[in-house]
This record gives sequence, C-alpha cells and structure tokens, in this order.
Amino acid sequence: MNEVFFNIDAGYLEGIVRGYRDGLITAPQYMNLAQCETMDDLKLQLATTDYAPFLQNEPSPLATSTLSARCTEALVAEFQYMQQNAAEPISKFLDYITYGYMIDNVILLITGTLHERDTHDLLEKCHPLGFFDTMPALCVATTVQDLYSTVLVDSPLAGYFRECLSAEDLNELNIEIIRNTLYKAYLEDFYSYCQKLGGPTASVMAELLNFEADRRTVNITINSFGTELSKDERAKLYPRLGNMYPEAQTKLARVDDMDQVKAILEQYSEYKNMLIGVSMNVSSSGGSNAELSLEDRFFAKEVQLNKDSFEQQFHFGVFYSWLRLKEQEIRNVVWIAECISQQQKDKINNYTAIY
Repeated sequence: MNEVFFNIDAGYLEGIVRGYRDGLITAPQYMNLAQCETMDDLKLQLATTDYAPFLQNEPSPLATSTLSARCTEALVAEFQYMQQNAAEPISKFLDYITYGYMIDNVILLITGTLHERDTHDLLEKCHPLGFFDTMPALCVATTVQDLYSTVLVDSPLAGYFRECLSAEDLNELNIEIIRNTLYKAYLEDFYSYCQKLGGPTASVMAELLNFEADRRTVNITINSFGTELSKDERAKLYPRLGNMYPEAQTKLARVDDMDQVKAILEQYSEYKNMLIGVSMNVSSSGGSNAELSLEDRFFAKEVQLNKDSFEQQFHFGVFYSWLRLKEQEIRNVVWIAECISQQQKDKINNYTAIY
C-alpha cells in the first residue's frame, strides 16, 4: 500500500489501536497486582485499568473464571469496534485474524459431535472472535458428515477444509491432527495475503507469521513424542514458511527427544539466546522461579516482536500485534489471580510483563 494514501482508510483505526496499546497494563501495575492478598484486592487494583467497566458490577468474591471471561469481553469489544469501522483492505485483514479462532471453535464442535455431546452447550464455550454468521447451523448437524458438509458450504473456513480434509478424515484422524492441518493451511494463506498487500505490512507480518510458524513447528515436534504419529505425518503438519523452513523442519521431522530439538534450535541466532536457562521439560507452573519452560520463552519472544511492530508506521501489523499483546496481558492477569486464589504466592511473578 502507498504510504501517502495510508491515512485515508487506515489513519483513524491506527490511532485507535495505538491508543489501545497505551492502555495495556504496565510493569508497576503488575507489581501492584502481584502484591494483592485477595481477589477483592485484585479487583480493586484492576479498577484503574481498561477492564474496570467490565468488572465493576461483578459480586464478591470474584472467581478466576469470571475474571477471565470479563477480560476476554473487553478484548472482544475493542476488536469488534475496529471491525465495525474498518473498510477494505483493513476489514479483510481483520477477518483473517479471526480465522484462527474460527478453527478452534469448529474443532470444539467436531469434538462434541464425535462424543455425542449437545453442541448447543458447546457454543457458549466458543471464543467470541471465532463466531461466524452460520455457526449456529453447525449445531443442527448430528453426524460428522453433516458437520463437514455445513462447514464446507457455509463458513469462511470452507477453502481450508476443501483443500486439506475429507469427511472421513474427521472420523478417523486425531482431533489435534485436524486442528494442525487446518492451521497450517490458514497460516500459509494469511502469509500469502499479507505479501500481496506489500509495503511495510508485508515485511512486518512476514516476521510475525514466520515466528508463529516456527513455534508451531517446535510444538508439533515436541507433542508428537510418545504418540503414534509417524515422522512422515509429523512433517506434513509443519507450515511451509518460517525461519526453519525447509532445512530445520526436515531435521525436526526426524528427531526423537528434547535434546535433539534443542540442538537444532541452537543453530538459529534468534532462538539460541532464548534457550539459555530454559528447562526443556518443566513448565513455569511446576518449576521454581528460576526455571522457565520453552513455552514461556516463546511467549516472551512473541511479546518483543509484537512490541517492535509498533515502532513502524503505515502498516496493518499493529492490529495483529495489539491483539496478541492483549491476549498475553489476559494470561498474565489470570495467572496472578490463580496464584492468589490458590495461595501460591511464590509463583505469582512468573508472568511475562509487556511494558
């Protein structure tokens, strides 16, 4: 996009999203949250943040699940405001961001259908950003074949299902294989769309999506250990993009343990430093304050990349980055709330601060 004309369609929304960014919880505020003794104290501290309107009418004691739901409502309200005020091509870009949530929602409904659960109840558990107009129609389906036909015809994910999966696959494949197959198609499509936009949007989103592809490649590799997934099937789930594509992906498809994964990651400067002091087998929820899991470091790396995208102007990457930073903020707040409610104050500082 020509930067000269960027502000005609995107100037207002870019100002809005940068304002949202300035409303993110800061390091001093996190320190205040971490010093709270009760959930009521936490609610009082959050009254100085953008979550205040969504929490002010909640009765005490505040449950952690309620806090998570209200924080998500705040995120959804801000994102939907941008969608309502967006014109092409921003509106299409924002739609692409929601496709990942749509995949998670459809997978949830497929799981419910396979286990003969009431899919109407599952609708309440779906992420609001992943709703699409014909989603309630999916609840009418009583078999996986019916569900596949409905998704193929009526949802924005139709292209991904048509290219990657058949109705028989939904019955026969592990649900996580289906999820990763769809997400692979989605990432590749989103990357291609961003490159067509050109300019700073293409370069900023290339870095962000390449990182996401690398993270998913590593997670797929680690999660496949000890399962029936063959190495060839593992390789087919890797997105065909990222800093690790294709050389490191070929190597990761053949590894058998965590030490081999670490050896491959250390060949890349952007990930070598990230691995220093990392416990490859212990998550932050189970280790000491000094131990960090690989997942924790990926979150920290993602936060830094998304903060960096705000240092440039005239691109759409700020919308993607703000959403990812907001999600990390919610994870932080919920983590602190869980530590308070479970009296685990020794682990309360194991969050990833943003600013």
